[in-house]
Amino acid sequence: MRVVVIGYGVQGRKRALVAGGDLVATVDPQAGEASHRRLADVPDGTYDAALVCTPDAAKPALLAELLARGKHVLVEKPLLAGEAELQRLADLAAKHRVVCYTAYNHRFEPHWARLAAVLREGGLGRIYHARLFYGNGTARQVRDSPWRDSGSGVIHDLGSHLLDLCRFWFPDIAGGVRLLAAHRFENRAPDHAIFTLDGPPFVEAEVSLLSWRNDFTADVFGERGSGHIRSLCKWGPSTITLRTRVLPSGRPLEEGDTLTQDDPTWAAEYAHFQALCAAGGPSSFANDIWIGRALAELAGKATIGEKGA
Repeated sequence: MRVVVIGYGVQGRKRALVAGGDLVATVDPQAGEASHRRLADVPDGTYDAALVCTPDAAKPALLAELLARGKHVLVEKPLLAGEAELQRLADLAAKHRVVCYTAYNHRFEPHWARLAAVLREGGLGRIYHARLFYGNGTARQVRDSPWRDSGSGVIHDLGSHLLDLCRFWFPDIAGGVRLLAAHRFENRAPDHAIFTLDGPPFVEAEVSLLSWRNDFTADVFGERGSGHIRSLCKWGPSTITLRTRVLPSGRPLEEGDTLTQDDPTWAAEYAHFQALCAAGGPSSFANDIWIGRALAELAGKATIGEKGA
């Protein structure tokens, strides 16, 4: 499969590296290292798929153009568009028998996948409550990027990952979202936020650009036990602990695993995308619609005011 990377920034360079020998061109109007400034300059017959890593506002029109040309598309999260626009993209993908896939690479974290399997098999019983934290120390880097330090900031950047995680682990989650706090400690857009999902299960989520040591934690509590993840592989070591409840009370039985390895998610997701393309789809935007609704509600309630509000 021959691919082009559109948007040759941080994410685009990661995608290009993983594509390896499949890569035939990179497109970016500003990055001097890109091979082309415009997609129109790349001969249509030289590529089969595009990895779209552009700012959010540019994505819908670009995807429509690519799908209409019969190109498969992997687009970086989040894909934010109106439901009518997403339906148009779905119709184009179906008409031209191509795949449009929104990338949430953390679904390919080994411990995320393992806990997903445990939950799917009912290993923790009915799930009551979950706590999630995703933080990094990129506030200054984001502040220096006008398009990144805008809108709802960390809410759509890292919050979209946690919303997607909720759909991954709890596919039937349907409750509304509530914004508890949105702060602008250093940036123009929120750089720290706390929100909840009513569930079931009830979820508390916190995202931050002010966690100077990058960190991810998850705690999931159910009637039969609990699951706990600390860190991601890219920040390693990453651990998972599964606890089996002892009745009526007592210290739970535990099993766990620790991984110290390079980030496997980019290569695993690219392989998944290749498999989808080989199979011809299908493309679904149900997850994008749900995440888009949640992000819009959270963004609409984000604190407006001075830094630190």
